Order: sequence, then C-alpha cells, then structure tokens
Amino acid sequence: MQIDRERGPSHSGPSKHEEPFVIPNRLPVFPLPNVVFFPKTYLPLHVFEPRYRRMVADSTMGGQCIAMALLKEGWESDYYGNPAIYPALCIGRIVSVQPLPDGRSNILLQGLERGEILEEHFDRPYREATIRVTPLRSDEGLTTATRRALIDVLGRYLQSREDNAAWQGFFREEVGDEVLVNTLSTYLDCTPLEKQFLLEADGLRQRARRLNDLVQFMLHEHRGAKDWE
Repeated sequence: MQIDRERGPSHSGPSKHEEPFVIPNRLPVFPLPNVVFFPKTYLPLHVFEPRYRRMVADSTMGGQCIAMALLKEGWESDYYGNPAIYPALCIGRIVSVQPLPDGRSNILLQGLERGEILEEHFDRPYREATIRVTPLRSDEGLTTATRRALIDVLGRYLQSREDNAAWQGFFREEVGDEVLVNTLSTYLDCTPLEKQFLLEADGLRQRARRLNDLVQFMLHEHRGAKDWE
C-alpha cells in the first residue's frame, strides 16, 4: 500500500506556527485499508499508483489538500474500483512533495481537521468527495484528572516497550491536549478499526476516554499473555 509510516513517535515535522488555511469543500480522497489519520499529526506516504500520482499532481496545483479515509471490510475485491469507505476522515495538507525519477513520489501530509463525507464523486481517475469539516471545539480541553489518568495508564502500558523513552516527551505539560491524544491515537498499536473509533469520537474528551479504555484493554491483554507464559 501507499504508506511509509515511521515506527514510533517523532518530534520532527513542519513548524506549528502557520497561517490559517482555507480547506476546499470538495477534496480528493485517498482510501487505505490500514491507515487512520488524525489532526495535529503528520503522515508520510509513498505514492506509486497512477491514479494517486495524478491525485497528488492535481492537489499540489489546486487546493493542496487530500482527505485520508479508511476502507471498509471487503475492499480487496474492488480495490482498483471504488470500494466502500468510512465517512469520517481526516483532511491533510500537503506540506512537501519529493518527486522520484520514475513518476512515484514521497509526500508529507499535515493533519488539519476531521471531516465527514456528504457526497462522493467519481468523474476523475481517483475518488473525490464533498466534505463537511467537523472540527473539535476550540475551547474543549482535558480536565487535569482525565489527562493524568491517561498518562498514568499509558505509562504502565509502555513500561514493557523498548521505545518507552521515545514517548516521554509527549507527556510534558507544555504538549497540548489535542496533540497528546491524537499522537497517541496515531502511534499506539491499535487496529485500524479501533483507531477509526477514536477518530469518530464526539469531542476531545470522549476521544481521550476511548483511548484510555483501549489502553486499559491492551494492558489487560498483555498481562494475560504473560500469565500464560
């Protein structure tokens, strides 16, 4: 598939200090079976299919945005057509394109906002959609207790991981609530459906609670597996 994700959290990426960006209401859609994108995160992709090469070329000359969507189960039989996708998705802005000699390219997307598909369009080689932006409320942050509980359960889960130290930077107080929750939602070893469930949460606090519950379950599974060793 067209993904080249880094293994684990990264502190690198374009500057956070950018001017407000106008998102077009009709966007190209890049559906994948194993990727759920979140606002306030970055996604590197390797693009090689002809239809998506065209999509990148058109997007860089136009609105600079691509909507990343998750394919629904059963996509394999119609991958080169237009298999069903989940309507809740994330809109990304193309912040860099690295063309390769054979026509492929590496691109980097900056997650802007969550969106919802209102209508799909199939008059180009790639799928497009009319999308309603559904951002989180700007005034919604986590309570101190919710943030502390999330960091506590994550700390217990990460104790057994070799990359534990790489995560500690995200637990600093100066890291914003949305960056914290969305970055953890991106890089934790959840299934695509579990990540889609996180993306569809009604607000940041609900996403944090869902993430907490998911990590609790993963922690319980890990302990159960060790009991059987």
